[in-house]
This record gives sequence, C-alpha cells and structure tokens, in this order.
Amino acid sequence: MAKRYSESAGQIDPGMEYSIAEAVEKLLQFPNTAFDETVEVAVRLSVDPRHADQVVRGTVVLPHGLGKSVNVLVIARGPKATEAEEAGADTVGADEIVEKITGGWFGFDVCITTPDMMGVVGKLGKVLGPRGLMPNPKSGTVTMDIAKAVNEAKAGKIEFRVDKAGVVHAPLGKKSFTAETILDNFSAFYRSIIQAKPAAAKGTYVRSLTLSTTMSPGVRVDRTSAQALVR
Repeated sequence: MAKRYSESAGQIDPGMEYSIAEAVEKLLQFPNTAFDETVEVAVRLSVDPRHADQVVRGTVVLPHGLGKSVNVLVIARGPKATEAEEAGADTVGADEIVEKITGGWFGFDVCITTPDMMGVVGKLGKVLGPRGLMPNPKSGTVTMDIAKAVNEAKAGKIEFRVDKAGVVHAPLGKKSFTAETILDNFSAFYRSIIQAKPAAAKGTYVRSLTLSTTMSPGVRVDRTSAQALVR
C-alpha cells in the first residue's frame, strides 16, 4: 500500500491547485487497488459549526449515483408500508423492525419512516444517530411521500453536514466511473454546497477543495474551476 501511495503522490505537486477536470484525471491515473475505490471530496468552509446559524447541511441526488446498491429500510404501517414495498424498499416493517434494530441488526444503508412512526423510531436515536442512520425531516427521510424517498435513496441521494472542523466530506462515486460521470456528480454536490451557504457565513465561503480516492493522497482543486461548473 505504501508503494502505491508513494507512486500516486509522485504524480501530483502538493503545492499546486489543479482545475477540477485535471484533478479528476489525476485520480483516475493513480494505480488501482484490489477493490473499486470510492472517489471523495472534502470542502473546507469559512463557517463555525459551533453556532447553529452557521451549520451547513443538506441532501443531493447524484445524477449518476454512487456505483453501489443502496439497501433501504422503511419503517411504516398500512398503506405506507405497501407504498414502500411497491417502490422497491429492501425491508419494510414496523414495531418488529424496531425490536430487531434494538437487538443489534443494521442491515441497511438508509432508514426512512413516516411522521406518525417517529414516536416509535425516536427510541432508536442512541443507536442510529451515531451511525448516521437516524431518519430526519431535513434529509427527507421522515416523510409521507415514501415512494419518492425510496426512489431518491436508490438513485444515489446523499446527505452532507459540516463537521466540527468546518469540513464537509462526501462520496462522488467510484474510481471505475468515467471522468465525465464524476464531474457531473461533483457539479451536483458542489451546487448544493453553494446553495446551503448560511447567511451568517463571512468572508470567502469555500476555503479549499480536495479530491481523493479511498487509498490515495489528496489532490487540491482550484476553486474557480469548481465554481464555473455551477454557474
């Protein structure tokens, strides 16, 4: 792994900012690993997440998905459970599913529920919250439009939130994707970041951009080239 990392690092100038297109090409030219790595982006923002009015969060459906199947759980009853099944949810249930999760089952990537079920699902906050799986109205996973939520999750909808250091991390797909596909996904994500800018944010909103794969060094991206994609 160290040899592969060093070989990749030798292909970039650590002090240089590449255009977004060049950065993607650099990633795709890095030596391959034994698995299909995830392409990731890190965006450092001029916000202080300690203040509620500077928290940056949102969701976006990547136009080309993430390159993996998404296992969707829906916790609902009656017609909404039927709607979930017809929309293609992998697991559908109510109280029995809550008990199963309480017992340690986490065989899903996304959890969706209806508002009337939050009294039951809310009890799972301590186990789902730390895993980023807790349904939330702001992310569209607590909703009456179950079919839409399931379809978006299957299509590659991601949720992003700034961390304590003021950085937003997000996946953009797989290294096996074409450069054009990764650029399309990046464009959709970056547009959402810009639209989520808090009114309280001061100065230059985006401080830095870095692309990487699961096992690669980061490639710094020129912010002007990224901004040009969302105009």
